[in-house]
Amino acid sequence: MRWADVETAGAGFAAAVLARFTASKHHVLASLARDGSPRVWGTEVDLWRGDLLLGSMVPARKVDDLRRDPRCALHANPGDGSMTGGDAKLAARAVEVTDAAVLADFTAERQPPPPFVLFRLELTSVVLTEVDGDVLRIRSLRPGQALRTVTR
Repeated sequence: MRWADVETAGAGFAAAVLARFTASKHHVLASLARDGSPRVWGTEVDLWRGDLLLGSMVPARKVDDLRRDPRCALHANPGDGSMTGGDAKLAARAVEVTDAAVLADFTAERQPPPPFVLFRLELTSVVLTEVDGDVLRIRSLRPGQALRTVTR
C-alpha cells in the first residue's frame, strides 16, 4: 500500500497521521539486526509523489538492516507527551529506490546531502491512536481493508 492509498481511506485519517509525521522532524525507525534482534534509529520521513520515503547517509547500519530484511516500523515523534493529535505508527517494507531517473528527480527537488540511499515504504499497517477524554480511539488501515475504528 502506498501513501496515496492511505489518502483515499477517508475520515481525515491520512491528514491526521501525516500531521504527526510533519509536526517533528525526527522519528523512530525500528529495523531488524543481522541476528534478528530489533534495533531502533532516529530518522526523517518525506512524502514525495504519493509515497513515504526514508533516506539515509551511507555507510549506515540501518541501510544494511533494511537491505537485508526490509521489514520495519516507524513511530512518529510523540512530541510533548500530551497525545495532542494522537500517536501515529506504521509498519512497512522498505524498498530501495534504484531507478536513476527517480533518484535524479528526487535529488533535484529535495537536495539531500550526498551520498545517500533512498527507501520507499510499502505500507502494511498504518495506525493512529487518539485520546479524547476517557475514550481511546484507534484507527487502523491495512492493505485491501477498509479503515477500521475501535473505541475503548
